[in-house]
Amino acid sequence: MDPDGVAKAFVDHYYTTFDTNRAALVGLYQEGSMLTFEGDKYMGAAAITQKLTSLPFAACKHQVTTVDCQPSGLAGGMLVFVSGALQVGEGEHPLKFSQMFHLMPVGPGNFYVQNDMFRLNYG
Repeated sequence: MDPDGVAKAFVDHYYTTFDTNRAALVGLYQEGSMLTFEGDKYMGAAAITQKLTSLPFAACKHQVTTVDCQPSGLAGGMLVFVSGALQVGEGEHPLKFSQMFHLMPVGPGNFYVQNDMFRLNYG
């Protein structure tokens, strides 16, 4: 398994899905998963999906700038750190963001999101 390849494939899948059908992200989370979004915590796939689908914009486009990954623990997990820009409206300035995913394996080549932390970057 190439960790950098897995991280890039995950990031491409996550943001393509987020930008086109946020509700479909539910399959990437489990009941023990946690999202911290701008400091607010959400536990479980249903609560996380509810938060993501209730964001106050209908359309968006992520532009990923960097993807860094590291192996995490003996269970085969991975930490994936992403930075980039988020376009949320026509003519609006893109918002800089950072996001960290802790991916855990669920079979060969398959992962779910155990932890997800998102922050807009101001300044």
